[in-house]
Amino acid sequence: MVDTEHDNGLVQIASHHSVVETLARLERLLVARGLTVFARIDFSGDAARAGLTMRAEQMLIFGNPRAGTPLMQSVPACGIDLPLKALAWEDAAGRTWLAYNAPAYILQRHGLPAAMAGALTAPIGLLEAAAQAVNV
Repeated sequence: MVDTEHDNGLVQIASHHSVVETLARLERLLVARGLTVFARIDFSGDAARAGLTMRAEQMLIFGNPRAGTPLMQSVPACGIDLPLKALAWEDAAGRTWLAYNAPAYILQRHGLPAAMAGALTAPIGLLEAAAQAVNV
């Protein structure tokens, strides 16, 4: 299930896996395709270390400098949205979601030409595959 009805540039995909497994699957797919994983942020783990509780939520920051650099050379401020990010969280019903910024949103937000969309759309299939029930 993909939720794109919100007009905030966010694409949300229901995942068949836990937060940790969804991002582990995504990381494996990204690395196998030669993308760089820059960081994994464990928001719920950080909250727990601060004595707070929250449902599982983690972010993976990833990209390809060869793909992202031309975008930032064209419009330096688009670096606020690069490298790309994937956020996985567990909702109140125990369901896991995976979200990312829609490429069209990033292009429009920074006034980037449509010809540069490929740098942003290339990982979408990997994001979708990470959330699916099949083994990867």
